[in-house]
Amino acid sequence: MPSKRSQPYPKPSRAAALPVLFLILFCFAGTAAARGDITRAELLQKLSKAQRGKPANLVEIRLRNADLHGVDFKGANLRGADFKGSNLSGADFSGSNLDLAVLSQSDLRRADLSGASLYGTVLVRSDLSGANLSGSHLVANMSEANLDGANLSGAMAGANMSNQSMALIRTSLKYATLVGADLKNIKLSFCDGRFANFVNADLQGANLSTCDLRQANFSGSDLKGANFSKAKLAGASFEGVKNRDAMVGLDSADGVKEAKFD
Repeated sequence: MPSKRSQPYPKPSRAAALPVLFLILFCFAGTAAARGDITRAELLQKLSKAQRGKPANLVEIRLRNADLHGVDFKGANLRGADFKGSNLSGADFSGSNLDLAVLSQSDLRRADLSGASLYGTVLVRSDLSGANLSGSHLVANMSEANLDGANLSGAMAGANMSNQSMALIRTSLKYATLVGADLKNIKLSFCDGRFANFVNADLQGANLSTCDLRQANFSGSDLKGANFSKAKLAGASFEGVKNRDAMVGLDSADGVKEAKFD
């Protein structure tokens, strides 16, 4: 009988390895394996051939620094696509699959991403002001992004803690600005929101439990029913917030004494 030392280690399953790949792509924007280069004309041709019930398959296409403003990507499969630095203002991504896509440093002003899937998507330093992300699945890296006036109501942006491996990927809003944004009923648990600017945002019913919100600015925001259970709040500003008495979970939050209240 072979000793325990001589027994081979079990090979990791694909399911176990997949979250590790997600994490690598999520943390290192634009450093993934080579994608399929495509021209703007070729892209528009593929989109024009898409049929009802059979959206365009544009998996891992690469088209950086392109002018794609107003393009209709509705329902398209754009998993792993690379649009870094592109003008996507006013584009329609509603219901599309943008998992693992790279959209960093892109212009997404007033873009429609409602109901889209953005799992592991990279939106670092992108301009999403006025964009519609309502009802989206948004576990994305939005560090230093501009989300002023954006609609994120009902978005599912919290980490999946029921799956230990998938829980490695969490939404990042570090240094992001969300002035006047609509975040009603957003699920944002376990996020990194350090130094984020939520001034005058609507956070009614938002779930911010276990988020790292140190040094974040919530001044003037509406926090009726907002859940801060087990969140880190040291240095955060809550001056002039609306419905302060209706905030939830402050008794279990960390750093409340170091936060700024009126």
